[in-house]
Amino acid sequence: MATSHPISPSISDQPTVDPADVAAIIGAYHGAPYDVLGPHAVTVAGKECLAIRAFRPLDEQVFVLDPATNQRYPMHRIDEAGFFEALLTKHSKPFAYRLLVIDPAGQAHELEDPYRFPFYLTEYDMYLHNEGNFFYSYDKLGAHNRVVDDVQGVNFAMWAPNAQRVSVIGPFNGWDNRTHAMQLHNKFGLWEIFIPNLPEGTEYKYALKSRLLSYEIDKADPYSFYSEVRPATSSRIWDIDKYSWQDAEWIATRAERQALDKPLNIYEVHLGSWRRVPENNGYLSYRDLAHQLVAYAQQMGYTHLELLPITEHPFDGSWGYQTTGYFAPTSRFGTPDDFQYFVDYCHQNQIGVILDWVPAHFPKDAHGLAFFDGTHLYEHSDPRLGEHVDWGTKIFNFGRNEVRNFLISSAIFWLKKYHLDGLRVDAVASMLYLDYSREGKAWLPNRYGGRENLEAIDFIRRFNELTHAEAPGILTIAEESTSWPMVTRPTYTGGLGFDLKWNMGWMHDTLDYIQNDPIHRHFHQGQVTFSLIYAFTENFVLPFSHDEVVHLKHSMLDKMPGDLWQKFANLRALYGYMTGHPGKKLLFMGDEFGQWSEWNEERSLDWHLLDAPLHQQMQRFVAEINHLYLEEAALHQVDFSWEGFQWIDFNDADQSILSFVRRSVAPPEQIVIVCNFTPVPRLHYRVGLPSQGKYTEIINSDWSQFGGSGVGNGAPIVAEPMAWQNCPYSAPLNLPPLAVIMLKPEFNG
Repeated sequence: MATSHPISPSISDQPTVDPADVAAIIGAYHGAPYDVLGPHAVTVAGKECLAIRAFRPLDEQVFVLDPATNQRYPMHRIDEAGFFEALLTKHSKPFAYRLLVIDPAGQAHELEDPYRFPFYLTEYDMYLHNEGNFFYSYDKLGAHNRVVDDVQGVNFAMWAPNAQRVSVIGPFNGWDNRTHAMQLHNKFGLWEIFIPNLPEGTEYKYALKSRLLSYEIDKADPYSFYSEVRPATSSRIWDIDKYSWQDAEWIATRAERQALDKPLNIYEVHLGSWRRVPENNGYLSYRDLAHQLVAYAQQMGYTHLELLPITEHPFDGSWGYQTTGYFAPTSRFGTPDDFQYFVDYCHQNQIGVILDWVPAHFPKDAHGLAFFDGTHLYEHSDPRLGEHVDWGTKIFNFGRNEVRNFLISSAIFWLKKYHLDGLRVDAVASMLYLDYSREGKAWLPNRYGGRENLEAIDFIRRFNELTHAEAPGILTIAEESTSWPMVTRPTYTGGLGFDLKWNMGWMHDTLDYIQNDPIHRHFHQGQVTFSLIYAFTENFVLPFSHDEVVHLKHSMLDKMPGDLWQKFANLRALYGYMTGHPGKKLLFMGDEFGQWSEWNEERSLDWHLLDAPLHQQMQRFVAEINHLYLEEAALHQVDFSWEGFQWIDFNDADQSILSFVRRSVAPPEQIVIVCNFTPVPRLHYRVGLPSQGKYTEIINSDWSQFGGSGVGNGAPIVAEPMAWQNCPYSAPLNLPPLAVIMLKPEFNG
């Protein structure tokens, strides 16, 4: 027992510490506790000694233990609030002592003193952070397991330049903001402390007192790797480096797999509502989702999963787009290890993972980034720059070095620590334009008087440059809804540097067209052909996303006009046209089997609909056309150039028929695609063909196995040497109602 140790009295009962420092420590407003607490070399009566100080407000007695000599030194209570000091004559330099504390019940406990351990942050780390170039800041900021002097503990570090005091609080100190005060590195606004012997999973927060206002608040760690399950908001200690990855082969071949001439067929998923536990409507875990979702994606012919944000967020109804944890996968579905398993399992089964990432804005929740240290630290202070009124959120200050560093570090973190294959950046338009969703004087122009957000543009370009340098082969995808030029062109040519951009214009025009009753579609032929005027100005993804099946917009199936049969036929035709159109593909979950109801994040998709034949047949059609898309180079190899596309005819508005050719170059192949957007079969309808020989109907959305009427071209089609529709050959075809057919020549080229 520690009480058996011999007692060595200190040479003086007179404190060596400034009473003002003692008062500041006791009052929890001292910003440099390492300057006061812990070991300090002092000179007393001409003799070099070691003063050891501790603030233990809940203990009756405190002793210093010297493990090397097994000696115990009493600490004198120099303030009744619990400030103790021992002055040691046998030591003039710090050593690996421990504290022995006696609690009010008389129980003895041996503890490590946090204030005897060295700092983790280097001057260079802090310099890089200050200039905005500390891109691996997640390796130092936040909570990190360390072993120092053979003592396991956790190093906490965070940025709060306008705080007077920051303390780490948690169950280990009774959530008392007077203890475990952090040290301010004053020049850089960074704080840190090493706290020994904290187990994984321990909850913690930062207790901040602002130097500018009478403002105190407890904040979650902006760099937290793991959080409590909402509605609780504390951060949790977690080691994210212990998982053993098994996806080396995928990572080594990722750049080739994700090249722009390869198929990219994305299944957009909200993990909380794709499928739930039937008995209690509870969430599936990341590991359960890995096995079930990967098997389904493979069956359906998807190459990638795109996850609505799984970054930690307090409000389910935000779908993850109001993020508070930019380094934490949500705890709703398990631990960080479980999410790493999810990604790893996807990769081992040849499925890529893209994350929706939200650098445009963040929520106002008190535990989050807003008004972080009593100032507008992460956001602009002027609401004309710093608030999205429509969304009730804050806008990042992209002109601040440390804020850019935080966001770029987050992006690199997900790519490197979780091996993600891409980031789809949400709401890019809101970042590019200072007057986005603002009228009159509700916005401020840039320094040249324009509406472009110059700081955000610089940030976006830097983000794209660095993510591609740090994680070769990844994809960055912009959700950008305007005609901003060169979104997917390299930054060195003046572009923004994204690999891909959602084609919002195609999506809106196509949905507007298909929702018309077929009898009126001939008036709107331009809507469905207009996209080819600009199709090759950017590298486009064709998205039918979650945004199109919520907020009274109706589900994809319910958007379709006509009776029950026509609704399914229209939807199959729409998906067939999408597959043939240049551009990579994205479809939101549930759309593939024709969900009737709008998407609801609070419950599972309506999987029971697959008991009905029409829904089964819809799902089968999507699976077959997806696999065809993967197999046929002509449907995906040349998506971003005119070499991969040729109109046959877009002028037959009276009969709402479109026909075109898709081509590949290696090998040189072609597929003819004909769309009939009316419910009238067109028998013996002559279509131009690009080459001679026989053609086979390789898919037809009207085939009976898909729920169609069975009109088609069963026998091989022979191209006749009759010039038609600017083609040297042609043939009469049977065009099924509300359907798309694809023809492949027997001898391609």
